[in-house]
Amino acid sequence: MENKNYLFKSERLGFRNWEQADLEEFVKLNADEKVMEHFPKTLSLDEVRKLVEKLKNQFETFRFTYYVTEVLATNEFIGMIGMAYQVFPSAYTPAVDIGWRLKRSAWGKGYATEGAKRCLNHGFSKFDMDRIISICTLKNTKSENVMKKIGMTKIGEFNYPDMKQNPEYEAHFCYEISRNSFSANII
Repeated sequence: MENKNYLFKSERLGFRNWEQADLEEFVKLNADEKVMEHFPKTLSLDEVRKLVEKLKNQFETFRFTYYVTEVLATNEFIGMIGMAYQVFPSAYTPAVDIGWRLKRSAWGKGYATEGAKRCLNHGFSKFDMDRIISICTLKNTKSENVMKKIGMTKIGEFNYPDMKQNPEYEAHFCYEISRNSFSANII
């Protein structure tokens, strides 16, 4: 296996910043209609390029992002898990958000939960964050279940402002976890 320079690892996963070589796999992931089921549409090559640049800029600014996530045993790219600073207008922002987007072959293996717990630990310990939120559409029960598994608590619902033109995707849950409650339930 290739020895990667991961920023940090969990038991089975490695987390790193984005590279140009990740684009092809990330384009495939974002073109999968099932993966993008809770978004208004799949993403084009140009949209994925812009997203990767945004994620790289997020890392440069804050030293965290939605990280490239790979399986340590195989170095397989499975998607992204990590944190981003969110400023969209809502009662819950500005805040650091934890999120994940994994390719279908990685579903059902506990990677989202394992990776999210490790990213929470990274955010609370390395960046001294007090609280982290997570959001998903009301229909996204899989992501909501991950939020519950990692110890987050639902704090409300809101309409995501960028989805006004897509009412089917507008209503979102917001969950949160504090450093103190996470520390009490650490992995």
